[in-house]
Amino acid sequence: MAECGASGSGSSGDTLDKSITLPPDEIFRNLENAKRFAIDIGGSLTKLAYYSTVQHKVAKVRSFDHSGKDSEQDHESPYEISVQEEVTARLHFVKFENTYIEACLDFIKDHLVNTETKVIQATGGGAYKFKDLIEEKLRLKVDKEDVMTCLIKGCNFVLKNIPQEAFVYQKDSDPEFRFQTNHPNIFPYLLVNIGSGVSIVKVETEDRFEWIGGSSIGGGTFWGLGALLTKTKKFDELLHLASRGQHANVDMLVQDIYGGAHQTLGLSGNLIASSFGKSATTDQEFSQEDMAKSLLHMISNDIGQLACLYARLHRLDRVYFGGFFIRGHPVTMRTITYSINFFSKGEVQALFLRHEGYLGAIGAFLKGAEQDNPNQYSWGENYAGSSGLMSSSPELCPTQRTRSGTFDLLEMDRLERPLVNLPLLLDPSSYVPDTVDLTDDALARKYWLSCFEEALDGVVKRAVASQPSSVDAAERAQKFRQKYWNKLQTLRQQPFAYGTLTVRSLLDTREHCLNEFNFPDPYSKVKQKENGAALKCFQRVVCVLDTLAWEERQLALVQGLLAGNVFDWGAKAVSDVLESDPQFGFEEAKRQLEERPWLVDCYDTWLQRLKGPPHKCALIFADNSGVDVILGVFPFVRELLSRGTEVILACNSGPALNDVTYSESLIVAERIAAMDPIVHSALREERLLLVQTGSSSPCLDLSRLDKGLAVLVRERSTDLVVIEGMGRAVHTNYNAALRCECLKLAVIKNSWLAERLGGRLFSIIFKYEVPAQ
Repeated sequence: MAECGASGSGSSGDTLDKSITLPPDEIFRNLENAKRFAIDIGGSLTKLAYYSTVQHKVAKVRSFDHSGKDSEQDHESPYEISVQEEVTARLHFVKFENTYIEACLDFIKDHLVNTETKVIQATGGGAYKFKDLIEEKLRLKVDKEDVMTCLIKGCNFVLKNIPQEAFVYQKDSDPEFRFQTNHPNIFPYLLVNIGSGVSIVKVETEDRFEWIGGSSIGGGTFWGLGALLTKTKKFDELLHLASRGQHANVDMLVQDIYGGAHQTLGLSGNLIASSFGKSATTDQEFSQEDMAKSLLHMISNDIGQLACLYARLHRLDRVYFGGFFIRGHPVTMRTITYSINFFSKGEVQALFLRHEGYLGAIGAFLKGAEQDNPNQYSWGENYAGSSGLMSSSPELCPTQRTRSGTFDLLEMDRLERPLVNLPLLLDPSSYVPDTVDLTDDALARKYWLSCFEEALDGVVKRAVASQPSSVDAAERAQKFRQKYWNKLQTLRQQPFAYGTLTVRSLLDTREHCLNEFNFPDPYSKVKQKENGAALKCFQRVVCVLDTLAWEERQLALVQGLLAGNVFDWGAKAVSDVLESDPQFGFEEAKRQLEERPWLVDCYDTWLQRLKGPPHKCALIFADNSGVDVILGVFPFVRELLSRGTEVILACNSGPALNDVTYSESLIVAERIAAMDPIVHSALREERLLLVQTGSSSPCLDLSRLDKGLAVLVRERSTDLVVIEGMGRAVHTNYNAALRCECLKLAVIKNSWLAERLGGRLFSIIFKYEVPAQ
């Protein structure tokens, strides 16, 4: 394996070479396109941040030219596909031990090509210590930034952009992490930063915060006193000792004084009455483990009580803990959580952050990039390039658990458009997109992880087939396979690595890995072919519908929506049929549907509603290309338009499986409008609007939607939301509560899931919900 830097000192280069688990170019990814740097140097860890431009392939669709020979009749497909290079922005964060800093700076210097800046923003206690080394190696001027300002900026950034950033720690749960849905308004909150001492900061807005208190008794106290008591100089080893200790051997408990609980004061017998109290009354020797545990409890309880008092004083119920004292250590999080719960009687919650180690580096970077206004964008965690949260099991030795000898990575991709809540969510603060938490549900977790493993060869085959002229497609596809397989194995062992594990996160991780190896749209050719075939059937389908009596037509429209939803290449039961029987079409899909009553059947209530006044505006989240959107969704849209209802048709911004994208929907709508006067006039008069969701996922998170879509929903007074498909209406949003009427419909194309829901393959969900008045 290559050393991190040829010109580094022998000792650090040798250490890096022997201990590192990834090649340096997989740690400092895309360094040749790095534009701006920031660094946060603590007592033992360095966190490097840099911004880069990433070139990757995207599949673009373009309608054929209507002039001259190049006419629509010459083509089976409605549009052409071209693969183009696109440049996007990415933030990289790398965390490593300070012992590697010189060798890493050498590697960066050797590979740095065209950075835009001559300055590196630096924060943390070590910024002064390593200032000369950084300036010498990188030839960049070090500009020191205020530690607390950087921490707060970093905290605001992760809370706004990573939906499941915060978690509570529950000692006896499996796993021990319980992730929280971010409140749409993250302010105000209390940040308790436990470094050498303790700083308590009240954060009120993006730029307004106040230091309201603190303590000299913090992580440095634990480390210093611990070293004196145990002769152990390393912080992680001290915590490992504490994890194996019994504090009751050293501490005096309430029961040691009163013989049991103190009933009058309501104090349980096992409560600590005096830390280290027994050491003054006995001549016995105490073990290092017991003394470390007693010390940890003493300091954590003190910090917890202090934080609780400040939270109550300022009427805050969200308290985030960070700093090197935390670092994901279970014993620390457990004792702080217990202390907060005890002193607040459960009214104040101790919250920890997945990426708390990166806050300073993120904040320093944001300070240096203020002229680019990075906060105007939304950012998303790139699962393909991020390490994820490690297990905090105390049974693991500290060198394993703290990734000693390895590097921790976080990557954030800039999204092209800002994302916001759907304005129609009943309570955005309690909205949870996902229906099943696989972190909790061990049986479902085992099934879905195996399901994605078994589907992997098919995805590889599809990816290669999508780029027949590429000489390295097979090689890249195998790299994708290995990377995604490794992610699945990590999630088997640590299902909490990227927040709550769900079917959505498994699908999104797969899409991120495909993009990583330049497979932007493996189903582009399939969608092109199916869209062309479905368009040829559109007029015949609507002609048949128009001959039906009103009530019969409403059922036929719903059955068409459901039959169209069968055409999902992401479902193995369907893809097997589509590959083995190319003639399988719309009518065959209708025959696969179960007879009424359906598994969830609110159709009669929906029909009664249709006999009333028309809706003002319907927002429809479309699912698949081809038969689904053209023969299922558009006839339904056409009927709503005929009733006088305006329609907003929302499609994915980017590709995922065979889901229809916004750019594809524009061409499909144009073709349909050329055949159908109702759709034609609705598009012309802007009673039918096509918009993008801001998502590139087969599922749907209603808390992260394109801001333009949200504005349109408000402007048009939308009073009906239609969510179609298994990914959007079953895996996600099945329990979502809205402030308006909502239709959730899907065909269950997975036998295991159907059985779990009490149905069978191709069972139907038709859920019509009306909000309580």
